[in-house]
Amino acid sequence: MNNDLKTNIEEKERAVLVGIYGDTTDKDLAEEHLAELELLTDTAGGVTVEKILQHRNRPDVSTYIGKGKLQEVRQKMESVSADLVIFDDDLSPTQVRNIERVTEAKVLDRSGLILDIFASRAKTSASKTQVELAQLQYLLPRLTRFWTHLSRQKGGVGTKGGIGTKGPGETQIETDRRLIGRRIAILKEKLQKLDQQRKVQRQGRSDLLRVALVGYTNAGKSSLMNAITETSVLAEDRLFATLDSTVRRFTVGQESVLLSDTVGFIRKLPHNLVESFKSTLDEIREADLLLHVVDVSSTMKKEYIQTVYDTLKELGADDKPEILVFNKVDLVTSPEELAGVRKEFPGSVLVSATRGIGLDEISAEIQKKVEGNYIYRKIVVPVYHYHVVSYLHDVAEVKQETYDDDSVHLAVRIHEKYTDKLNELLENSNVSAVKAVDAKGD
Repeated sequence: MNNDLKTNIEEKERAVLVGIYGDTTDKDLAEEHLAELELLTDTAGGVTVEKILQHRNRPDVSTYIGKGKLQEVRQKMESVSADLVIFDDDLSPTQVRNIERVTEAKVLDRSGLILDIFASRAKTSASKTQVELAQLQYLLPRLTRFWTHLSRQKGGVGTKGGIGTKGPGETQIETDRRLIGRRIAILKEKLQKLDQQRKVQRQGRSDLLRVALVGYTNAGKSSLMNAITETSVLAEDRLFATLDSTVRRFTVGQESVLLSDTVGFIRKLPHNLVESFKSTLDEIREADLLLHVVDVSSTMKKEYIQTVYDTLKELGADDKPEILVFNKVDLVTSPEELAGVRKEFPGSVLVSATRGIGLDEISAEIQKKVEGNYIYRKIVVPVYHYHVVSYLHDVAEVKQETYDDDSVHLAVRIHEKYTDKLNELLENSNVSAVKAVDAKGD
């Protein structure tokens, strides 16, 4: 083994992963969940040295896995020289204290691990603020447990200090609940200002069709954005490569479209994190269309699809029109499997972002969705109500425009989101308008 690689592995924290299975989760699914937890551990900078599954219909209220099993975990940790134990569920403060007492090691739950990853990958002021707020809200009920644990750590967001210790926690050692509460209030106020700035930016591009990429983390959203827009957004084959929304413009037919890349979703995404990132996720709520990207090569794709739907519902964006995009088809060797996906998900698109497969089909589907949102009208405007003509030139595509002695005759293609305002103008100006089937041909 390369000496540098060996040293790097030895420097990583060694983790034992723990999960349960039973009535609600079968063993195969629980094993898949632990495999995902291993990927999260790797992303956080650790290495998994052991995975432990226990058959248990519900977690033990005191120790999650019971005292006897906990003793086994301790023995296993000693035998493999593990530094920490990570649980594939959220733990109560009582459970954490009891597990720490028995194992005499650092204990982390799923939310803590995800928050740690977000802290290490936050780069912009907005994402750092959002992560810090989520971490402090997560930390507050666990303050007693973290007090001595964090007092041995140094640094801020993104600095070394071990998995589960990156971010704002280290700066709060000398504080109490009142000071943390004050910090939370300051962060919320800062996020409100950032949110207002985002709203102003979005208003400046409100006349363009907005499409948002959504999907489970590591589905290939950033790679797809690069392929569609021919740009170079950061795309890595690891979880949560993208935390900040990135917006790029591209053309579909004759239509300019804004495409947003957003943070990936994941099973049991911490609620505090969803709350903190809501201003970033406004790109999803305000989108006209969602491109729901799925890793077609994953055996968990159905669960991933459901996780995305559940998260969209939490965001209040579950009613958006969508196109299901199954990415990474180059990793699937069975034509029958791909045919099965097409049959099960009619209207979906199969692509490979890295190899440029199926991109034209995405554009064609977007164009269909775009066209379905437009209305064709013929409108007759008296010349003394030229402000109506001016409005139509601002928001609609004027297909034909002719004049007679006292009127302007227009055939227009207008997005449905502008029709309420148009109807109000027409009514106030006593202007006649008809929805014309033959307007498309004019």
